[in-house]
Amino acid sequence: MTTTVCWREWDGEGREHCACRLDAAGLTLEGVVAVTQEGLHGVHYLVRTDAAFRTREVRVAFVGGPTLHMEADGEGGWRDAAGGHPLPDLQGCIDVDIRVTPATNTLPIRRLGLAVGDSRDIAVAYVPLPQGAGDLRPRRVMQRYTRLDGPGRYRYEGLDSGFVAEIEVDAAGLVLDYPGVFRRSRRP
Repeated sequence: MTTTVCWREWDGEGREHCACRLDAAGLTLEGVVAVTQEGLHGVHYLVRTDAAFRTREVRVAFVGGPTLHMEADGEGGWRDAAGGHPLPDLQGCIDVDIRVTPATNTLPIRRLGLAVGDSRDIAVAYVPLPQGAGDLRPRRVMQRYTRLDGPGRYRYEGLDSGFVAEIEVDAAGLVLDYPGVFRRSRRP
């Protein structure tokens, strides 16, 4: 089953087109993004999970800029896919959070399966915007997801950044609106 969604930046001109494919092997998120956050960025990403929604592969390519290709063992171990080198700074991360897209919020929401009122702190491999001369280094950050009352409502907290937002997701676990950050376009 494939679900296609589009988002636009809350206050900017950026756009995103994302295909979310779910089958017996797991979930695949693939999208293209043009964002105006901290400059203009064009990005292609691909994220694959296993059947338990644990991230197994991440590809991020900035147009005219750096690329990233990582693989995970589903138990919190990561390595650079190109060189095979371990990425010990990401140890314990099961999910990935790519800054330029709300699509990756789907991963912990589906994986955790929280009941209303439940909350969980998780470590994620956070992929920021490139720094300096094209340096793209993921880092381990802590986040909290809390299931709120009502269908598909969650509180997201970036425990390292202090960022908090209430988000609503559709039946596939994809963000509808992410106040202050992204809005779902009504047509794909």
